[in-house]
Amino acid sequence: MSTPQPVAGPAVVPSFASVDEVVARLRETGYLADDATATSTFLADRLGKPLLVEGPAGVGKTELAKAIAAATDAELVRLQCYEGIDEARALYEWNHAKQILHIQATGTRAWDEAKADIFSEEFLLPRPLLKAISREGSTVLLIDEVDKADVDMEGLLLEVLSDFAITIPEMGTVAAQRRPIVLLTSNATRELSEALKRRCLYLYIDFPDAEREKEILASRVPNLSASLSAELVRIVGVLRTLDIRKKPSVAETIDWANTLLALGAGEQADAKKSGLDDGLIARTLGVVLKHRPDLKTALKELKLG
Repeated sequence: MSTPQPVAGPAVVPSFASVDEVVARLRETGYLADDATATSTFLADRLGKPLLVEGPAGVGKTELAKAIAAATDAELVRLQCYEGIDEARALYEWNHAKQILHIQATGTRAWDEAKADIFSEEFLLPRPLLKAISREGSTVLLIDEVDKADVDMEGLLLEVLSDFAITIPEMGTVAAQRRPIVLLTSNATRELSEALKRRCLYLYIDFPDAEREKEILASRVPNLSASLSAELVRIVGVLRTLDIRKKPSVAETIDWANTLLALGAGEQADAKKSGLDDGLIARTLGVVLKHRPDLKTALKELKLG
């Protein structure tokens, strides 16, 4: 008797030739990757390993997956995790209403014959994990906010990310022909299992330093003057040092910049040469701080109240 051979896993088809290419191609999409982010992205792509990205909300974890998909001309498939998400929402479901209508329309038949008809691809509703695995083209699978899912969902992810195959009892096993680039994001609201972490590369994205954040603003809000950008980044930096419930994200810094421009702050600040008007800062703090106690703390610390 011959020895069973292991089933070959899906092929890894790298999309990036080097770390420098990662930096350049992500920059073309508007995403400014630092060395750690670019290196982790390159290794995830080259080794075919999932990349677990942790960090505060709003630092660009989800945007990284979108940027990789855009840079590689890949399809982005997103599984948004939440408390109570189950296998049906992550893997697949059957279109029961369509199955019943089909049985009624075709009349009385033997169950074996009817079963072969209704448990087929025509009646299958693929959810994100099955969509990503069954695609033949370049794919980026984003498993977003995995820390919000239950522990049982981690077990499912372990199985799928180990084999890149999903078994549908009524149809058989669907195995990936090409391994997708997989990113899992977490805001660290709970500790993930060691088993899941072992299967992933790890990247922590923190709030950017002042120079990086000014560079991001220059990319995303090109009409923002250098002086206004510097003042805005300085204030946001102060807010992040405060004992508040939700520190301003990079996305909120960008929103604040656009808000101030819409209110004509750029011309006012340039004319005064002395930074932003205190009253304008106080009136627009709600763009970056979304909790009343945070607003009160900020107004007090910035001496705006």
